[in-house]
Amino acid sequence: MKIKKYVVKDMNEAFSKIRYELGENAVIINQKKIKKPGIMGFFSKKLIEVTAASEESTEKKPENNKILEDSLKAIRNVVNTSMNLDKNNKYSEIKTSTKKNGILDENNMKLKNNGQHDKIKEEVQSTGTENLMKEMLEMKKILNGLAKVDNASQNNDDDIRIKLRKLDIEDEIIDYIIEKMDSIKEDISIDEKIQKIVEDVLKVSSKEMQGKIVFVGPTGVGKTTTIAKLAGRLSLMDNKSVGLITIDTYRIGAVEQLKTYADIMNLPFKVVFNIADMEQAVKDMEACDVVLIDTTGRSSKNFMQISELRAFIEKVDTKDINLVVSSTTKNKDIIPIINGYKKLNFSSVIVTKLDETTTYGSILNIGYYSDKKIRFITTGQNVPEDIKFMDSYKLCKVVLGEDNLC
Repeated sequence: MKIKKYVVKDMNEAFSKIRYELGENAVIINQKKIKKPGIMGFFSKKLIEVTAASEESTEKKPENNKILEDSLKAIRNVVNTSMNLDKNNKYSEIKTSTKKNGILDENNMKLKNNGQHDKIKEEVQSTGTENLMKEMLEMKKILNGLAKVDNASQNNDDDIRIKLRKLDIEDEIIDYIIEKMDSIKEDISIDEKIQKIVEDVLKVSSKEMQGKIVFVGPTGVGKTTTIAKLAGRLSLMDNKSVGLITIDTYRIGAVEQLKTYADIMNLPFKVVFNIADMEQAVKDMEACDVVLIDTTGRSSKNFMQISELRAFIEKVDTKDINLVVSSTTKNKDIIPIINGYKKLNFSSVIVTKLDETTTYGSILNIGYYSDKKIRFITTGQNVPEDIKFMDSYKLCKVVLGEDNLC
């Protein structure tokens, strides 16, 4: 049993503190008015000292509908205690009184006659009934207060769910956010708590673009365009020597598209048709600061295709593998894509096509389920402008709809 005292201005404040620190199944076992400490206490409004208790347990907390049952048990304990105290006090008064009149026998401590015993019993029962009614009314007030606090909390949870669902955030992640909010002890607003949790989930990569970098992902997520944007940024803005390699010989026009970008930016470009060519292509790019490698879009559900892609990547000999996912991907498809591509041991995630959606909850969904850092995001077709490197704070603002990207 965990028992704690609180000194508060009113019962509403008490209910909030008790529920926050002792849990929803806590009960109030005593309350009394006290004066504020110090000389100024004589001139100040009285405070309330509230004593509350809860069971310490490692088991899962009881559901809300069990609060009443637990509180009723507490009422019975209070009533029994009250009755016993009343009996003891009454008998103590009689013993003291009769002892003074010489009626009480010092050896056996018995009452003088049955008539007086019956009279005392009747008085005890009457007093116990009055105290019982007082305790019942007091406990009723307490239960009503707890119910109001619980309802208010439930309403807050419902409001949070509605808000986050409108942002296209998955229910599992919403449950996680609401659960984590209870563990934040700081005196900050609900919105600030949500911001703090989302920012913690949305980890952003600060890894430098250097060496051999592979891009993988389903067909149509924008891998080739993303590579072109990145190549332009690195070569034109960061003054790095960049080489381009593609193994995407399946998709019509894919090679020509990337070759066109390479010619415009005057970058070395290699096409790989088989695994044997990959090792030589990488060797030819050794002088480059950065080598960006485009791969064929594969279905995450096709084990053979993913295994084939893995064989190509192993020849590259790099751990810098980026999974590219479109922000327009259906939430129910995000997990299968991530699980399918985990076989390639991707190290970070790139989220594309933010210009094609009005809500950005998918960024959080992708970051949460992949448990990988976000490398960067893309917001359009312009090369190289529509690529954004953001920190966790800014990205969180975007996800929660507080900042616009496009």
